[in-house]
Amino acid sequence: MPFGSQIAVYVIPLLVIWVIYIGLRKRAEHHSASVREAAFEAGLTEPASLHPKIDPSLCLACGACVEACPEGKILGLINGKAELVEPTQCIGHGACATACPFDAISLVFGTERRGLDIPNAGPDFQTNVPGIFIAGELGGMGLIRNAIEQGRQAIETIARIDGLGRPDRLDVVIVGAGPAGFSASLGAMQQDLRFVTIEQESLGGTVSHYPRGKIVMTQPATLPIVGEVKFRETNKENLIEFWRDTERRTGLAVRYGERVEQITPIDGGFEVRTKQDSYRTRAVLLAIGRRGTPRKLDVPGEEAQKVVYRLVDPAQYRGQRVLVVGGGDSALEAAASIAGETGTNVTLSYRSEAFSRAKLKNREMIDQARAAGRLNVLLRSNVKRIDEGSVEIEQEGQLHSLPNDAIIVCAGGILPTGFLKSVGVEVETKYGTA
Repeated sequence: MPFGSQIAVYVIPLLVIWVIYIGLRKRAEHHSASVREAAFEAGLTEPASLHPKIDPSLCLACGACVEACPEGKILGLINGKAELVEPTQCIGHGACATACPFDAISLVFGTERRGLDIPNAGPDFQTNVPGIFIAGELGGMGLIRNAIEQGRQAIETIARIDGLGRPDRLDVVIVGAGPAGFSASLGAMQQDLRFVTIEQESLGGTVSHYPRGKIVMTQPATLPIVGEVKFRETNKENLIEFWRDTERRTGLAVRYGERVEQITPIDGGFEVRTKQDSYRTRAVLLAIGRRGTPRKLDVPGEEAQKVVYRLVDPAQYRGQRVLVVGGGDSALEAAASIAGETGTNVTLSYRSEAFSRAKLKNREMIDQARAAGRLNVLLRSNVKRIDEGSVEIEQEGQLHSLPNDAIIVCAGGILPTGFLKSVGVEVETKYGTA
């Protein structure tokens, strides 16, 4: 066989493969660009919390980040670079940053348009106050899996600090029994630390406030003592029951109904005061979440008994005229679930032009309820006044008076900035920074 023919035997198949690859790559890029354009046209541009920031000078478009995302094609390749094409669908797994072989991805909080208040803490979870640590939702880590991991890792850090083991004080006081605090408590048991866990309400933290039957999306996580927890999709009740069973089996004793009032530096450690007791400790881990104080509307009539700040049971609103205020997942889930109850008349009011902070599944539920005539949606609207049997809502310059029996405000929570500052912890507003 002539030399040229021998080369052709190898070169032609390679060219065919290359042409097919380029064609598939172009098609994928076109799809990613279409998804990004649709998201921006719908106003769905702002990630809820932790999300990837991609350095185009380092990105070589290998696609590892795209494939690594457990939530689907949240990232895409456009013009030879990775981009966040569905920002509101990103829930901060961080798998993309781990998968990138070129260190082109960093995980950041907030955006240039929307800042996010985050307490000042380092990679070891220690704040600017030595000995005080933060893990979970308070540090911007709302995803259950990530909060569990942070609680476990924070305790591993605390177990290595000096000054532990003194008989006159605890090694650590853990404040909060949500995902991060529960994981940290098991970690403290595993590390043989002397500790107490304080929870002002009940086991589960923010999760315990979810509506009945709410689906909780998680990824496999590692709980100290227990090992890997392989939940992928489960509801609130099952998750709480799993934690309760773990609490019983391990002998973990959480001090429920106890609220921290003051943390004071003392003798190389801290004194933690509650209404019931006080504790001397070497370190403090704050895993208190961000939603302890609900954000209010600050309008006349808001003090009425018909106004609440979380949904417990949709069935209690049967036959009522209900207003839900907010545009996040909790608001959309509340509106959709109440709209499914017999005889309800539900209105969902949101100040912005799109539900940019909510998951796709919840936006689809709202669209379906709206199309079925079970839900009225008022975008670009604001509550102006609450009366006994009605509520006044302003929308694009027009004032509407709606008959009303109940109002659920799902506007998020207020970061406990005052408490953090009293302890000495600095709070920084992040605009797309780590």
